[in-house]
Amino acid sequence: MRAAELAKMFELEDTYWWFVARRELVRELLLHYAIPRPGLSIVDVGCGTGATLKALEDLGAGVGIDRSARALHYCQRRGLRRLALATAEALPLGSETADVVLALDLLEHIRDDRAAARELARVLRPGGVLVLTVPALPELWSEHDEALDHLRRYRAKRLRHVLAEAGLHVEKLTPIITLLLLPIATLRLLQRILPRRRGAPETAFIIPPKPVNWLLTALLRLERSWLRHLPLPLGVSHVAVARRP
Repeated sequence: MRAAELAKMFELEDTYWWFVARRELVRELLLHYAIPRPGLSIVDVGCGTGATLKALEDLGAGVGIDRSARALHYCQRRGLRRLALATAEALPLGSETADVVLALDLLEHIRDDRAAARELARVLRPGGVLVLTVPALPELWSEHDEALDHLRRYRAKRLRHVLAEAGLHVEKLTPIITLLLLPIATLRLLQRILPRRRGAPETAFIIPPKPVNWLLTALLRLERSWLRHLPLPLGVSHVAVARRP
């Protein structure tokens, strides 16, 4: 990820509705699919600036891995110390050493996503859980994706196939951020049809007033309560939980 976008992430990750909602969803999924216990090992691959790993410190012993030294510097500023500079395709971990692997908005950055999925599966212990998010709907492709150095957006069928090829059993796969799909799709469409600004592409992060940010977070909490019972039809992203047999 570009330096400017990493700096923006570090500033926004603690409070911005999208990051908050994703972090809360990941925590809930871990509590359901990987019951915390003393010594639970959590590996966050593509940990970015570290807010998710920091928020999960009470659930287990976390390790953050990222291919960006700048990202790991931001992690250190959060007080995280168990960090490694590496790519998802060559993790510096032994086989069957992790109870939980997180890959949050990671695979879309990697040219050979199948090789990365196999590597994520390799470090999982038998019965271990991978929690993964990716952007959905190729139709939503925009300057936002370019600014984040995305290579693709996923359909559920492709994501399921990538995970199955890695030898993982998919226990949950559903779209998310459904309630905000229409306004986000409208914004991305405008990005595509309006004249491009000069210079590097920029993300579509719009910093809302605090009451609006609270409302957006609340809407996604409502959506999460629905997810406990039923999958969602369409969404801006996909979330998957896959287990190593």
